Amino acid sequence: MATVTFTGLNMPKDLTVYAVAGDTGTLLALAKKHDIPIPFQCQDGECGSCLVKVTYLDGKTPMAIDLTEKEKVTLSVNGKLNRSLLEAAENAHLPPPYRLACQFIVRDETILVEFSGEPGVEPELRK
Repeated sequence: MATVTFTGLNMPKDLTVYAVAGDTGTLLALAKKHDIPIPFQCQDGECGSCLVKVTYLDGKTPMAIDLTEKEKVTLSVNGKLNRSLLEAAENAHLPPPYRLACQFIVRDETILVEFSGEPGVEPELRK
């Protein structure tokens, strides 16, 4: 079972939820199911409005699904995926810190998901 803690400036407090192992739903779908206000628009990986920062908390090697082609382009255009992060993602299957919630498939791991509450804005800019 995945443990996902959401934290955002537009939330009164952090919220931890659980995802069923083997479910192929996205992080955005999980957030919507629990009324977590991650901004989104296209839900297809093209706009970047659902940008989140994912931190792995359990010390295990991350199991996140590989980046989709749309996610690679959108994160690169928005300055969140440079060449070294892309190579690590493609060659060593090490996910970058920034992901699109509409493309990220939740796996059996413990993660912290940070978001600003504003479409496409990284959380660090609003702290």
